[in-house]
Amino acid sequence: MIRALYSAASGMDAQQTNVDNIAHNLANAATVGFKARRAQFQDLLYQTVLQPGAAAGAQTVVPSGLQLGLGTRVVSNSISFAQGSFSATGNPLDLVIEGRGFFQVRRPTGEIAYTRAGQFHLDRDGNLVTALGDALEPQITIPPEAQSITIGADGTVSYTLPGQAAAQLAGQIQLANFANPAGLNSIGRNLYLPTDASGEPTVGNPGGQEGIGTLMQGYVEQSNVSVVEEFVNLIVSQRAYEANSKVVRAADEMYQQVNNMTR
Repeated sequence: MIRALYSAASGMDAQQTNVDNIAHNLANAATVGFKARRAQFQDLLYQTVLQPGAAAGAQTVVPSGLQLGLGTRVVSNSISFAQGSFSATGNPLDLVIEGRGFFQVRRPTGEIAYTRAGQFHLDRDGNLVTALGDALEPQITIPPEAQSITIGADGTVSYTLPGQAAAQLAGQIQLANFANPAGLNSIGRNLYLPTDASGEPTVGNPGGQEGIGTLMQGYVEQSNVSVVEEFVNLIVSQRAYEANSKVVRAADEMYQQVNNMTR
């Protein structure tokens, strides 16, 4: 019964973490470029009362044995990088990556971070920056007198000036790709940092030979959170939490019966 109490308690704790993860996904259902996380569980150690395959006699072995598990835990909440839906904005500085890849932005500390959120703006110097002011890397500068901005599927940025028919080249947007994007470290603000699990980034032009996707101008990528799926997961998690709480209550009642035997 002691095992039942602690196993059920571990199940309640795991489902609480799962609900926290679901709440985070739902809270970011409208966050541009957000990628949902999925909690993954793992069973804990087993107390082996009878080892499977142990000798049961001179010519026979135990077919299945007797092992009592000690509960569960959340081992990870991996990121799903499934493509989110596209939403047209008409803003020439809004971009989506159709396929694999990340935008590169330079943080105030000088390090390079990566993001799927393609909502860019111009700062006072005409540089393409995120909503927090982090500059796109490589740096793209648009003069203030530019009349129109065109960003091609291959990342080529050009603009036109008053009185000139020919477009001027502003720069080339490059994207980064990772062998294991699920291993990236989320630091908030739609940003990721590489880790040993993700591997080093492979940088190239959109649509290049590195498996990097192409760009679409005037669109943003919505969150890939499925609200319906999250609510279903929430119901399942609630019922699992309730079932584990009933196991705790049943074990407690069994203890009560044992205690009352001496009266």
